[in-house]
Amino acid sequence: MLHLRLLSGEKIKVKAQVFRGVNQLSYEEIPVPTLEPDEVLVQVQVVGLCQSDIKKILYPLYEPPRIFGHETAGKIAAVGSEVRGWQVGQRVAVMHHIPCMRCAYCLNENFSMCNVYKNISTTAGFNASGGGFAEYVKVPGHIVQNGGLIPIPEDISFEEASFVEPTNCCLKAVKKAQIAPGQTVLVTGAGPIGLMFVMLVKYFGAKAIATDLLPSRIEKALNMGAEAAFDARDPDLPTKIHALTNGLGVDVTLLAVPSEKAFFQALDCTRKGGKILFFAEFPDELEIPINPNILYRREIDLMGSYSSSYRLQALSADIVFNRRIDIPALISDRYPLKDLSAAVEQAIAPSPDTYKILIYP
Repeated sequence: MLHLRLLSGEKIKVKAQVFRGVNQLSYEEIPVPTLEPDEVLVQVQVVGLCQSDIKKILYPLYEPPRIFGHETAGKIAAVGSEVRGWQVGQRVAVMHHIPCMRCAYCLNENFSMCNVYKNISTTAGFNASGGGFAEYVKVPGHIVQNGGLIPIPEDISFEEASFVEPTNCCLKAVKKAQIAPGQTVLVTGAGPIGLMFVMLVKYFGAKAIATDLLPSRIEKALNMGAEAAFDARDPDLPTKIHALTNGLGVDVTLLAVPSEKAFFQALDCTRKGGKILFFAEFPDELEIPINPNILYRREIDLMGSYSSSYRLQALSADIVFNRRIDIPALISDRYPLKDLSAAVEQAIAPSPDTYKILIYP
């Protein structure tokens, strides 16, 4: 039993994908993280490959070495001596950040701006960076004690449970944009995130219109509940969207792709008094010129939504665990941990049927 040997102090080596530099992943053996008395060790069963992981691997955003991966579900392998309420063998979804709930950001519910949220994370070793791309990940005491471990119901798979964190991120955007029953929402991009937006928009009683460049994803969006879906290159897109919205335009646009063209389409397709929300992260060097009078005269609200919200954690788990959206329909590929580089390559250049990619340590 691994947890007994860990607690007896014996050092065991396990596999992990270590970020050693830009686009350099090294599949190597590392020691299992040493537990402090208030910490928990989780054996990773599955971890989602997120676009933010891919950016961290491909661009010089973080100093190596690190172990990324944060959409984690697994089984508790060991608990520290001071941990109460958690036992070895329990199945859990792991939240890699929990805010302090006391700082000025938290008191204004800007949880993802909190320094504790940003700096205390789960880890498999080296600088704490999520740690899910490893066989075992350590959960710090702050996260253990403040709701960062979520029990997985018996009838829910580890695969489904790994979607609690990305569901929270998308749900935060939906709530921030105040999407309401009867509204019409344009979702730019019908990849795994865009498709999740389509399902959440429908779940909350609004109508989704999706765009993408791939015919297969346009069809997938329709199958997942979009009222309409179009090729993003269609020169008549604004005309078609206005025809579907009584000439007004959509109430909200969710930018799920980092495309300058998609932003200007959003301006053309969003009604006066509507909202445009940036969800995808754009390249730092990109600057988008805009005439401020467009925002002033049409009263368009521009907003951003980054990461998850602590307030929405219970609702996110409810949506996933009660299967209120079709999580399995988002999963297209499964890779063993040793093939993480190949999974990243597929995500960068997706096939027509590539959606969410899951990694198995």
